Amino acid sequence: MTRNSPDDATRRGTSDAEAIEGLLAYAQTGSRWGGVALRRAREAVARSRALATEFPEHTVLLARSLRLTARLLLKRGRAVEALPMAQEAAALTRAMGGAPLVTSLMRLAEVYEALHRYSEAAATMAEADRISPPEDT
Repeated sequence: MTRNSPDDATRRGTSDAEAIEGLLAYAQTGSRWGGVALRRAREAVARSRALATEFPEHTVLLARSLRLTARLLLKRGRAVEALPMAQEAAALTRAMGGAPLVTSLMRLAEVYEALHRYSEAAATMAEADRISPPEDT
């Protein structure tokens, strides 16, 4: 389903997860400097946090919301604000492993680099490199 506006996320019959997905999609297509994209991403974090508390299977959605918000903050030169979000995304995905963890670690490394914490960025990248790809079945 194509999302045309943030109001699509609040239509009757839209599940919480679909609404959050809509907010994330809207945030990704927002203007680079507009505050709307960041507000939508923060709303997605808040809503996915509540959803993941009730339904732990949606933790990966929370991690995605955190990663996107961290990315938007980085684009705006706000790495200090992005750091706790990137750290939380990495912490949430450690138990899952695989692609969610790798993408979270990559975002965390980007934040560390933006903060000129190069040794931590290198260690985080090394950790991401050690994660085995899924085996083909």
